[in-house]
Amino acid sequence: MADMKNSVEIRWHGRGGQGAKTACLLLADVAFTAGKDVQGFPEYGPERMGAPITAYNRISDYPNTVHSNIYYPDYVVVVDETLISNVDVTAGLSEAGAIIINSTKTPEELRPMLKGYAGKVCAVDAASISMEALGKNLPNTPMLGAVVAVSGLLDRESFLENMETSFKHKFATKPQVVDGNMKALRMSMDEVKIG
Repeated sequence: MADMKNSVEIRWHGRGGQGAKTACLLLADVAFTAGKDVQGFPEYGPERMGAPITAYNRISDYPNTVHSNIYYPDYVVVVDETLISNVDVTAGLSEAGAIIINSTKTPEELRPMLKGYAGKVCAVDAASISMEALGKNLPNTPMLGAVVAVSGLLDRESFLENMETSFKHKFATKPQVVDGNMKALRMSMDEVKIG
């Protein structure tokens, strides 16, 4: 039986259309493939492009019996840095965990914006990575790589293998997209700054 001690909980903050929900569900798929018990679910509000959205992952080595929103996450992923000023992104966040922000700023520059959060602050320039790897600003894939790198939740090599399989299935008619997404994952895993 899973309780809060043996599951890792992740809360994603993004805007409609940025792929936070997709990244959350991809993480659930790949963690399931790795033998974990998983939950991945968005919180629906008035969904529209650009509106703030929240999504959640609960990942455990044991069956999850908790089926609620996540109020005390171990990790928070912020896909859109502008949300920091109008959403309490650190609410309930464990100081033993980390916040991972899509930003060109350093963790030291971001920390004062986080209402006194004393845990790890991580930054990755997901926009630049996705522009280089995919030719467009699709920050969700680099953010997925960054959360796996920071959390250590999944083994890097098996995560990358499972993601490649998942992408090949998802983009069966567009194989060129697979290489770009894999490059984006590897770059973000290597470039995420932990402060």
